[in-house]
Amino acid sequence: MSLHINRRGFLSVAAGALAAPALVAGIRSAQAATTLTLGHGAAPGNPRTIAAAKFAELVAEKTSGRVKINVAGAETLGSDSAMLTSLRTGALDFTANSQGATSALVPELAALGLPFLFPDTGKAMKVLSGPVGAELNKRFEAVGVVPLDWWDNGIRHLTNSKRKIAAPGDLKGLKIRTPADPMTIDIFQALGAGTEQIAFGELYIALQQGVVDGQENPLANIESSKLFEVNKYISLTAHKWESTPFLMSKIAQARLGADIEAVKAAAKEAGDLQRRLSAEKDGQVLGNFKKNAAVEVVEVDRAAFVKATASVAENWKKKPFGDFVSKIEAEARA
Repeated sequence: MSLHINRRGFLSVAAGALAAPALVAGIRSAQAATTLTLGHGAAPGNPRTIAAAKFAELVAEKTSGRVKINVAGAETLGSDSAMLTSLRTGALDFTANSQGATSALVPELAALGLPFLFPDTGKAMKVLSGPVGAELNKRFEAVGVVPLDWWDNGIRHLTNSKRKIAAPGDLKGLKIRTPADPMTIDIFQALGAGTEQIAFGELYIALQQGVVDGQENPLANIESSKLFEVNKYISLTAHKWESTPFLMSKIAQARLGADIEAVKAAAKEAGDLQRRLSAEKDGQVLGNFKKNAAVEVVEVDRAAFVKATASVAENWKKKPFGDFVSKIEAEARA
């Protein structure tokens, strides 16, 4: 039996043979791509949401497409606490999480939220870039988590649906939603309020239905999640600053190999963007609230709030990690 190949057939076979290595290389490249997932709880338009999308873009760029990040926001992967559990098991690779929920893993983290400790994000970042941040990193790694950066969850303020709150005594008889953060709970109990822990994704309905009277959050979160629609009074308490820990699973770190450095660089760039957007958003949102006839912005007696919460820091210094609490306070006051 003879094999006959005409000119057209020969050229077709030859072209196929020449293309095969490139085709195989393309398939191998696609197979080699690593796809990871980032979860967070912020609403569309929030600085955290924008920065998470930027992080995914930067990772793809810096790894030449070898690593792809899928972003799932607005608690589509569960609450902050649920996402942290997924992070530690490797079911989730990254999370831009809340300081309160994350302090369940590393209790010392909550000390960043001591009342009236940080006047702004710049001061907090200065402290986190030194020995305090290095010590927190070690404690995170001991529980299987790698901090990539400290994003900004802003200076927090109080809202409620009942009345103006300008002094600590005005909180008497009100029930305030707090995250599952022991520091925030201690602050509001020191102020004389009742507290209740409700997942952020359920907060709007809880306020609307009167399950709680008020809540506390940075202005950007109050705006992006429309909490002002169900809480008319916004009191500028500025009672604490909070971070948004940007975390990676150690399991994901192991999968990244040499691309880990590109991912870390992307996290830092995205963090710079998030902090800048957060600062810009605060001023913009405050201006919008002051112009909104349906909202009442209340200036408070800050000195009275500081005095009423002074016992919180002293009580936290009595905890097993009290030396660390004192260290944070000393560096913040320096």
